[in-house]
Amino acid sequence: MKRILIVEDEPVIAAGLQDDLEAEGYSVQAVSDGDAGLQSARAGGWDLILLDVMLPGRDGLSVCRELRREGNGTPILMLTALSRENERITGLDVGADDYLTKPFASGELHARIRALLRRATPGVAGHGFGNCRFDAESARFYKQGKPVELTAREFKMLKVFLAEPGKILSIDDLLKKVWGPEMFLTDRVVYTHVNNLRAKIEDDPAHPRHIISLRGLGYRFDP
Repeated sequence: MKRILIVEDEPVIAAGLQDDLEAEGYSVQAVSDGDAGLQSARAGGWDLILLDVMLPGRDGLSVCRELRREGNGTPILMLTALSRENERITGLDVGADDYLTKPFASGELHARIRALLRRATPGVAGHGFGNCRFDAESARFYKQGKPVELTAREFKMLKVFLAEPGKILSIDDLLKKVWGPEMFLTDRVVYTHVNNLRAKIEDDPAHPRHIISLRGLGYRFDP
C-alpha cells in the first residue's frame, strides 16, 4: 500500500483529500502546517507528499526546498491556489515534481499521483526509503538528511537491494550480483556486509525494517 503525506492547513480540504485517496487504496496521513510537514517528511516512509504552498509558519516552498537540500527525494506534488506562472516555476525550481492549481478535479489528482509514483518506482539513480536517500549517480547516501559514508561494496549491495524490492535474494544471488560470478567467497562475507550495511541504514539494526533476514532463504529488501 502506497503511503501519502498531505500537508494542508484547510481542514475541509485536508479531510476531503484524505477520504478520497484512502478510497483509492492509499494509506494517508494529514498534517496542517509546514513545520509538522517537514518533521513528518523527514521521518520517512512516504511514497509521495501532497504539499500546499500557503501554510502557516513555514510555507510549502520552504518545506520543499529544505527536503531537497537534505537529499530527500520523495516525490512532491505541490497544491497551490496561485495561478501566476512565476509561482509555479518557483515551485518546480525548488524541487517539486509537479503541481496542481486549486480547484482541481479528483480524476486529475489521481492521474498525476499515479504518474509520479510510476516515475519514482523503476530506477535507483535517486531513491528514497524510510528516512534515507540513496543517489547512485553521485555515490552519496543520506540518513535523516545527513551524509553517511558507505564503502564501495556497501553501495553496490544497497543498489542490488533497491533494484529488486520485495524479492528474496539468496546468499548466492548476492555473491554473484555484488562480488561477481567468478569470486569464490564464504557465506560469512555476505553476513558481515549485510550487518555493516544495516548498521548504517537501519534505525534499529537489531530489529531491521528494511533488510529482512529469511531463514534458509536469504534476504528481502522492504523500502
